[in-house]
Amino acid sequence: MKAAGAAVLAWTVTGWWWGGSVTLMAPWAAVALVQVTVYRSVVSAAQQVTVIALGAVVASMAAAFTGSTTMAMVIVLPVTVLLGTWTRFGTQGIYASTTAVLVLAYGSTSFADVGHRLLETLIGALIGISVNALVLPPVHVRDVHTHLDRLAQEAASLLRAVGTGVERGYDRADAERWHDRARRLDGSLAELRDARGWTKESYRFNPGYRLRRRGPALPPSELDAAWEPVVHHLMSLTRLLADTVGEAPSLRLPPADALEPLGEVLRHAADASAPLPRQGVAAEGDDPRSQRAVSLSEAWQAHAKLKAWVGSEDQEEATSLGGVVAQTQQLLYTLAPSGAWD
Repeated sequence: MKAAGAAVLAWTVTGWWWGGSVTLMAPWAAVALVQVTVYRSVVSAAQQVTVIALGAVVASMAAAFTGSTTMAMVIVLPVTVLLGTWTRFGTQGIYASTTAVLVLAYGSTSFADVGHRLLETLIGALIGISVNALVLPPVHVRDVHTHLDRLAQEAASLLRAVGTGVERGYDRADAERWHDRARRLDGSLAELRDARGWTKESYRFNPGYRLRRRGPALPPSELDAAWEPVVHHLMSLTRLLADTVGEAPSLRLPPADALEPLGEVLRHAADASAPLPRQGVAAEGDDPRSQRAVSLSEAWQAHAKLKAWVGSEDQEEATSLGGVVAQTQQLLYTLAPSGAWD
């Protein structure tokens, strides 16, 4: 409804201004620039005005040079299509070609006509942005805290599943299933970044920002970056475990006695990676950060027992076990308490 209202307003204003002249570009620009956020309306307006200006000017020059509408289209359209694919123009790039076609089809190729079209576009763009910013300005707030907690919960659940699985024995299907879950964590990480981006963008250039009830402050963006190596090491670890089982494994399965401390490492790592309670949710006298530190300490103790097995095995078992030790050690380092995790 906002886009439709902006288009009608742009048509009315420019039609009244120019006394009944066909003012196609104004409503076209207005309806296209009522975007999902005010910031995106402003950015799209700059892109659209630029590509429309390019399309109109190139079409006018080609018409003056050839004197033929058909020959002008033959020259102009490949150029404008190529210009429209430039990523800096975003989704507005297509308007370079469509503007050129309209200019040539209507025969409005004089520089006065081109200036008229550009002024129409500017008026329509201003109306579209104004309507979007002043009439119920859109805010798309996606809860970054929820996405962050879900990522931590999924990682902790996977670590517990792998820890339990390696202790009781696992096959290729189990390991592949763990690896698939680890790869899906990368998708959850992308959703977290997307939620943060949408929330920040919704408030940019938005006059209704101070009028809306705000939720809790966004968690620091360093948390997003801190999860990247965690997800990476989980994918590598589960891939390595999958390569130790199956019909033709490329690595030898670590000895059963070494898998017990590995399971212990992963279970304690799961406790350390679980999401912290929101402020005021934890029980009185209960310090979740202290519990996380205890879990990490126990994980390192179990890791020391796991590492001791590396030198006592034959070369093939030492190769696979060494890879497991390296991946779990890097994983524990990424989970170590620091300012980023507070």
